[in-house]
Amino acid sequence: MGNSAHLDVRSQVRDLVMRHGWNETCYQTVNPVFEYSFFPQLDGMVAYVRARGRRVVAGAPICPLKNLDEVINRFSEQERSRVIYFGAGQRVNLALRRQPKHGIVSLGAQPIWNPELWSKRVLTRSSLRYQFRRAKHKGVVIREWSTEQAEGSQALRSVLQDWLGRRGLPPLHFLVEPETLDYLRDRRTFVAEVDEKPVAFLNLCPVPQRNGWLTEQFPRRNGSPNGTVDLLMHEAAQKVASEGANFLSMGLVPFSSHGEMQQNPGWLQTVMGFAKRAGTPLYSFQGLDEFKSKFMPDQWEPVYAAVNGRSFRLSDLLAIMEAFTGESILWTGLRVVSRVLRQARESR
Repeated sequence: MGNSAHLDVRSQVRDLVMRHGWNETCYQTVNPVFEYSFFPQLDGMVAYVRARGRRVVAGAPICPLKNLDEVINRFSEQERSRVIYFGAGQRVNLALRRQPKHGIVSLGAQPIWNPELWSKRVLTRSSLRYQFRRAKHKGVVIREWSTEQAEGSQALRSVLQDWLGRRGLPPLHFLVEPETLDYLRDRRTFVAEVDEKPVAFLNLCPVPQRNGWLTEQFPRRNGSPNGTVDLLMHEAAQKVASEGANFLSMGLVPFSSHGEMQQNPGWLQTVMGFAKRAGTPLYSFQGLDEFKSKFMPDQWEPVYAAVNGRSFRLSDLLAIMEAFTGESILWTGLRVVSRVLRQARESR
């Protein structure tokens, strides 16, 4: 696809998102990793990637609620391939439950806040107040940068690359795309500076139909002062609260105990429990859960995966994993092992 054609498609996707986006991950569908099916007569579209012969949908179809069932049906009928809605919310779940074949499981949960109540809740925790003071004492200042300033900033790209280089896993994509600095339209960028130099930043992307925002990522430079990320989150939440936002999410915590894991099939509970324990050296799911929990969410929403079939299978789980890695699970495993061995040699 030529560059101008790609820009036209992105513009079309963005227009639909800004008019009908309700799922917390809706805006991430503008990222250039997706295929799209458009349904002009229904004013809707579906963003997806292909993995293991399946179409893995980014969250939910984006369309008026009244057209959701029809968009789901038409998308399913376009091909004979199996469809997985990852990050599906209650709307998609209810629509699929109205069909004769469906399988729905919970893969985690996301914390939700009403921004108007953020300060009243967060400031009751002495540990958070201490972290805020600690960062400020080290000279951390939070500023919101304009789109133009952030998109053209090599300093922010340097922070991002430093952060990605220290992560145990290779960069993931799909709904956790880290390379967003080329397209910040509609997004908000809050930057933590020390001596006017960026040491961390936070991206927010809009959830238009819920009058709210999703935190996208918290890249930070190695050695940034303790409390920097806490202060970033606090300042951003207060800012959107002052503007009347009604919804704020920090996104999915995979395998979170706040999800409805006990309702999953036994085999899936076993696999997820093993993945949570085995993955800790590379990515601390428990640490992520604890980090987001300390801001005292108003509620936790289960995050589902839903399929247009009688049951959710192990092959569906592998397809979701490959949607994020963009490659086979075997190849990702080999790359992870290689990275771990290299880091071990460098630390000697």
